[in-house]
Amino acid sequence: MPRRRTTSSSSSTASSAPSAPRNRTPQPVRVRRRSFGDFVKAFLAFVVLAGLVVGVPFALAVTAGWPFPGGAPSLDWLQREITVSTFLHILTVIVWLAWAQFTACVLVEVKAALSGVGVPGRVPGSGPSQLLARQLVAALLLVGATAASLTPGLSQLGQSLEGNQKPSVAAAQQTPGIFAQQQEQAAATAGALAEQAGQAGQDAARADGGSSAAHGDTKYYRIQPPEGRHHDSLWEVAERHLGDGRRYKEIFELNKDRVQPDGSRLSEASLIRPGWIMEMPGDARGGELVEMPDEAPNVSEQVQQQISDYAKSGDHAQGSGGGDAQVSLPEQRPAPTPANPANPANPANPANPANPANPVTPATPVPGTGQEHATPAAGQAGDSFGLPEALLAAPLLAAGLLGALGRRRRQAMWQSALGAVGGRRGMEPPTPTGDAQDVQDALLVGADPEGVRLLDRSLRGLAASLTAESRPLPVVYAAWMSGNGDLHLQLAQPAGKPPAPWQQGQDQTFWMLARTDAEGYEEAETAAPYPGLVSLGTMDDSRLLLNLEAVPGIVSLGGTEADRAAVFASVAAELATNGWSDRMTITLVGFGDDLTPLAPNRIRHLDGFEDLFETMSAETRQRRGALGAAGHDSVLTGRTGPAQHTRWAPHLVLLAAQPSDDDALRLAELAADAGRLGIGYLVGTEGTDLPGAAWEMEITGAGRLLAPLLGLELDAQMLPAAQRRAVVELFTDADPGSGPGSDPEGGPGRPANAPPFLVDISEQGRPAVYARLVGSYEIIGLDTPDGERSALLHEALALLLLHREGVHPRVLSSALWPRGVTADVRDALLERLRAWLGSDPDGTPRLGTDATGRLTLAKSVVSDLDVLRSLYYEATQGRGVGSRQVRGRLLTDALVLVRGPLLADRPEGRYRWLTHEIVDAQLPLLVADTGLALSEFHLEKDRAEKAIEALTAALRTAPADERLWHELLRATHTTGDPGRLRVLAADLVARSGARGVPPRTEALLDELLPTWREGVSAAG
Repeated sequence: MPRRRTTSSSSSTASSAPSAPRNRTPQPVRVRRRSFGDFVKAFLAFVVLAGLVVGVPFALAVTAGWPFPGGAPSLDWLQREITVSTFLHILTVIVWLAWAQFTACVLVEVKAALSGVGVPGRVPGSGPSQLLARQLVAALLLVGATAASLTPGLSQLGQSLEGNQKPSVAAAQQTPGIFAQQQEQAAATAGALAEQAGQAGQDAARADGGSSAAHGDTKYYRIQPPEGRHHDSLWEVAERHLGDGRRYKEIFELNKDRVQPDGSRLSEASLIRPGWIMEMPGDARGGELVEMPDEAPNVSEQVQQQISDYAKSGDHAQGSGGGDAQVSLPEQRPAPTPANPANPANPANPANPANPANPVTPATPVPGTGQEHATPAAGQAGDSFGLPEALLAAPLLAAGLLGALGRRRRQAMWQSALGAVGGRRGMEPPTPTGDAQDVQDALLVGADPEGVRLLDRSLRGLAASLTAESRPLPVVYAAWMSGNGDLHLQLAQPAGKPPAPWQQGQDQTFWMLARTDAEGYEEAETAAPYPGLVSLGTMDDSRLLLNLEAVPGIVSLGGTEADRAAVFASVAAELATNGWSDRMTITLVGFGDDLTPLAPNRIRHLDGFEDLFETMSAETRQRRGALGAAGHDSVLTGRTGPAQHTRWAPHLVLLAAQPSDDDALRLAELAADAGRLGIGYLVGTEGTDLPGAAWEMEITGAGRLLAPLLGLELDAQMLPAAQRRAVVELFTDADPGSGPGSDPEGGPGRPANAPPFLVDISEQGRPAVYARLVGSYEIIGLDTPDGERSALLHEALALLLLHREGVHPRVLSSALWPRGVTADVRDALLERLRAWLGSDPDGTPRLGTDATGRLTLAKSVVSDLDVLRSLYYEATQGRGVGSRQVRGRLLTDALVLVRGPLLADRPEGRYRWLTHEIVDAQLPLLVADTGLALSEFHLEKDRAEKAIEALTAALRTAPADERLWHELLRATHTTGDPGRLRVLAADLVARSGARGVPPRTEALLDELLPTWREGVSAAG
C-alpha cells in the first residue's frame, strides 16, 4: 500500500518552507519509449517460451508418452535385455527432467520480475537454463514494465535479494535504519493516489464543517502500523500536521521518556513503534489527530483508554479531559504486537534495547555533540587548539589515512636506501608545516586504529564462520558502530541465526557483536566480505557505515557544490585507505583528480560522462557474464569458500557532476543491476528528481546529512577543501621523487640528509639532560620522579624527544591517554613535566611552547638517537667528508651507541603511539647505513676483519637489511677462506626460511661461491 501523503491542511504550510528537505516518493527510472524492435523481441520471446514450456511436453506426451510408470517396477524389469528402445526411453526421461528444470526457472524468473525482486532465487544446477529463462522473461516483460519494476530500488531496502520478505515492525521503528516505502506498480500507485485524494477531501470537510479545538489545545497522535513497506516516523508526522518535518524535535521533547502503552519509553527521535501515543504541539492540524480522547467516537475504547492514561503522564494531565470531543482520526486498525526488543546481552536495561542508535553512552565526549567519547577521536580538552574538527570527528577515516601515510613514508625510505630513486632523501621524511602539520596532528589525535582492526577482524571472522557452516554471506545494507565499540549489521532480510559469537539484535534483520567478543577474534584467512562500507556520519553516539556496493541502484546526494564536494572527498579518501578491504577500484568523475596520490592503485579519474559510460558498460557486461559463468547470484557468493577471486572486488563510482537528463537515464539503466555485481554509484545532484535514485540524501550547510525517507539525520563526515589539500600534500611529500625532500640539495641552505635536529658533538656540547632511547630507556641528568606518575612522565619525554619539531598538546594527551582525558589532568601532567625537566642556567624552561602552541624541548635536552643522527651526518656530509680519520672516528662512535631496538624495555600496554611512528623503520636504516659506511672505510685499507665486525654489529639491529648481508658476503670473500664463506652462506639460507634466498643475494652467492648449494644440501 502506498504511503500517506500530507493532508490539505498541512500542505500549504509545508510549501512555505522551501529549505525543508522534500519528503517525496522516489521516482522510478524513466526509460526510453519502446520501439517496434522491442515488440518483435517480446513476441519472439513469447513464442519461444510457449514452445519450450507448452510445446515440448505436448510433443513428448504425444510421441513418447508420459514419463510416469504405469505400475510399480518388479525384479523382471532389471533382467530385461537392453535395447535401442530402452535408450530412447531413458533419453525421453532426461528430456522431461530438462523441461521440468527449465519450467521451474521460468516460474522463478516470472515471480521475481512481477514482484520487483532484482535477484531471483537460484534453481540448483541450472545456470545456463536459468540465464536463458531470465533473458526470455525480461524480453517478454520489457514492453509492459518499467525499469523500476524489474530492478530493486528504494523499495527493496530491508527486502531480500532472493525473496520478498518484510522486516519486522519493531526493527523498522526502533532503529535509525534504512527502511523506506514500497515502490508500487503503476496501477497500484494510481489507485493509492485516488484513495489519498478522497481521504484529503474527507479531512478538509471535517476541518471546515466540524468544530475544532482552539489553538493551543492538547492533541494526540497514535503511531500507525506500517502500510506496505512504509513505516511512520516523527519527521513525517511533523510534516503532515505541523507543516515542517524539522519540527519533529518538538514532538520528541513533548514525549521524551514518557511511558508508552507497551511499557517502554521514547528515548531517541528515530526509535518509535506502532501503537505509541504522541502528544502534539497545540498548532497541529489535519486528520489522524485526537482531541479529548475520552469522547472520541471513532476510536476504540482501548485506544481511548491508552491515550487518557498517556495524557496523565505529561504536563497537560490536568487539562486533558472533559469538554466537547472532536475526533478527526479514521477508524484505527489494531497495531501488530511488536517483537520483544529487549536484548539478551543487556538484561539490565530491557526498556532501552541495545541497538545501533541507542547504545550505552560512555563517559567521554564525542566531537560535535558535546559529549566525550572513549576513542582517540574524542575531544580531550574543552577546545580543539585549532586542529581540524572534521578529521578529529572521523576516527576510521583518520586511521586509514594515517596508516596509508606511514606505509608511504616507509616505502619511500626503503626505496631511497636501495637507490631506487635519484638523489638520496635520507632517513627523515619532510617535516610538514602550516595546514599540513595541523592535519597530521589531527590524524594522530583522531585516528582509531583499534576500531579499524576490530571492524576488519569481526567482518572477516563472520565470513569465515559462515563459510565453515556452508552458509552464504547475507546482504548487508549498513553497519552501525556504537560508542561502546559494539558492531551492528543491518541485513537486507532475515538470514537465520548468526554464527557465534554474533548475536541476533532487536529483530532478525540485525546481527550484533559485542566489543568484548570482537576482541577475541584472530586473523582470518578470508576475503574481506564487505569492502564497500564507508562512513557517512554519526547519529547520537553511533557511526553509520553505508555499504555502497549493496545499493540496488544509485545513491544521490543533494546540497551546495562545496558541501557535496566535502562529502565526496571524505568518502573517496576512506574507501581508498580503509583497513577492512583487500582491493577495490574507485572511479572519480568530475572531481578528485588531486586525490590519486592517496592510493594510486585504487583511485582513477575520468574526465566526463562518455568515458564513464564506455568504461562501466563494459565492466557491467563482464561482471554479469562472469557471475553467470561461475553460477553465482551475486558477488557475495564469490567472496566465500573456494570460489574467492579478485574479480569480485567492488567498483565504486563517485560522480560529483550533475548529470543531464539523458545522462541520468543512461546512468539509471546502467545501475539497475549494480547491487549484485559489486558496483556502487554515488551521484551528486542539485535537485531531488534523479532517475533511478534508490537512496536520496542531502547535505546541509550546517553539516547535517538528511535522508527523511530513510529515517536518517546524521552529523555528516566531511573533508573540506582546505583539509583535503593538506592531506594530499602529506602524501605527495612522502612520495619518492616528489616534493621538496626529493631534491638532492634539500632546498636552499640545507642538504638532503640533514636531520631535523643536529647536536653539538664537540666536548663543549655536553647536554644538561641525556636520554638513552636506542636500547633500554635511561635518563641521565634528572632525578627519578617519585610516585606512580614516573612512567607517564618518561613516556611523555620520549614522545617529545622523537619529535624535535614540536608536539601538539592534543597529540601528546591522545598518545598518553588513548581513551580520552580531561583538560585539567593533561595540564597537571604538563606542569609536572616542566617542573621535572627544570630550567637551563639562564632561566629558560627546558619545556617550552613555540609560536604554533606546540610543545618543544630545549637544545640542552638530547637523546642518543639525536647524537647518532648527528654523528652519521657529520661523518658523511660534514667534517668527515674532508678527513678520513675524522670520518672513521665518527662512524665508530655512532655504531657504539647502538645497544638494541628502540625503547627495548618499555612497559606492557604503554607507548602504543609508536605504531603510528616510522622510527621503527628509520632506526634500522640509519644503523645499516652507518655499518655500511664504516665497512667501506675499513675495506679501503683492506681491513676485512674490521669491516666484518662493523657489519655484524649493524646486523644485530637491522637483521633484515639485504645490503648488510651483501657487504658481509663480499667482506668475508676477501678473507680468502671458502669454509668461512660457506658457513655464512648456510646461516643466511637458514635465516631466509621458507621464503628462500632473495634473487639478488642468490646471484651474489653464485658469483662468490658457486658451490654454495652443495654446502646447504649437506648441512640440511
